[in-house]
Amino acid sequence: MSILCGIPLLECVYCLACARWAWKRCLHTAGHDSETWGVATADEFEPVPRLCRYILAVYEDDLRNPQWEPPGGYGINPDWVKLKRTYNDTQGRAPPYLLYLDHDHSDIVLAVRGLNLAKECDYKLLLDNKLGKRKIDGGYVHNGLLKAAGWVLDSECGVLKELVEKYPSYSLTFSGHSLGSGVAAMLALVVVLNSGKLGNVERKRVRCFAIAPARCMSLNLAVRYADVINSVVLQDDFLPRTATPLEDIFTSLFCLPCLLCLRCMRDTCISEDQMIKDPRRLYAPGRLYHIVERKPFRMGRFPPVVRTAVPVDGRFEHIVLSCNATSDHAIIWIEKEATRALSLMLENDGIMEIPEKQKMERQETLAREHSEEHKAALQRAVTLAVPHARFPSQYGTFDEHVDEGEEEEDDDEDSHRSSSSGQSSGDKSPAIRWNELIERLCEKDGSSRQAVLKRSRTTV
Repeated sequence: MSILCGIPLLECVYCLACARWAWKRCLHTAGHDSETWGVATADEFEPVPRLCRYILAVYEDDLRNPQWEPPGGYGINPDWVKLKRTYNDTQGRAPPYLLYLDHDHSDIVLAVRGLNLAKECDYKLLLDNKLGKRKIDGGYVHNGLLKAAGWVLDSECGVLKELVEKYPSYSLTFSGHSLGSGVAAMLALVVVLNSGKLGNVERKRVRCFAIAPARCMSLNLAVRYADVINSVVLQDDFLPRTATPLEDIFTSLFCLPCLLCLRCMRDTCISEDQMIKDPRRLYAPGRLYHIVERKPFRMGRFPPVVRTAVPVDGRFEHIVLSCNATSDHAIIWIEKEATRALSLMLENDGIMEIPEKQKMERQETLAREHSEEHKAALQRAVTLAVPHARFPSQYGTFDEHVDEGEEEEDDDEDSHRSSSSGQSSGDKSPAIRWNELIERLCEKDGSSRQAVLKRSRTTV
């Protein structure tokens, strides 16, 4: 009898818990994700609207006779387009893209289009992945996107190398939307790791702008490459917030709202510490720019504000229950709101009237602030015990603070990379030579790797 009397009490507790969950989820808006971030400046956000228009230009069959150009046009000189690849050219190995030599902004741009719902090859690219399937540079990435990026780099390596060497003062920019954003991010990562393919291009010349980014790399890589990769998110966009693997999202495309609601309920029950400790969990890459132009319980759109940061925890971890979750993913809306946001920045800053010398000083200050913020994010990743996270030392290398098993995996990757690039033993990197020295000491003394490392640190 006493057990039966307790059932209504349990039902009341359960109903209260459900009501609390629903209340918290309904009150959670996109503005909460970036409310503690800093406000972006016009100098750093200036390329975003322009690159959005370049991505839109990939959809055109004939750039000299465009059919769907946005107000003001694409801003492209057809004579400066070095190449334009279609699905017939890529044979389904990568989305269509174009290579544009932007003399007006001293930029070499490779722009990749987004997902084509009518093309089976795009779905095959997305389905070519499982959690933990592909590891690179000490982290995990989306296997299909990495293979597409590798195919693009191998195909256009000669042209890119020629342009990089011919215009040494130009930056090399990879940009893409949705599916293309993942390919662009992987391209930037592969180019940085294999700079010799493009004539030893410097890391500071390489950059990427991922528009409506896919979650394509693990947290340690997302933070480590924040000085190269930038992700742009419009308000409630679902894709950067959905930790569900991309292959599951697009195989469930016709019941996407149901999938998002189920994912929303599941993520609420998982602590953020548990999410961070999963080394295979993928995230939106690099530095994040969040365009906020709607407020809770308000009708219509407000003047957009762009916030930016390199977050480690709270990195778009919760789905926003919004009727705009899918429309905010459209490249047309992102280009429109990014243009509005940049116009407001220019009006507020009066940047058009600033002398050239002061503009250069502002850019140097901005670069220094971004560098300090990047180092702080790397340090926080180490503090939070993010798997495979490493903090750079004052000498530009990364501290060896990994487990024995992880060191062996990194050794295998380094040896594979050196053998694939044809390096001789005299050209090996200091990290590889250091690992070989540790192995010889282990064989000589009969000690474990950790004991040798501990003894070497004590000696130093």
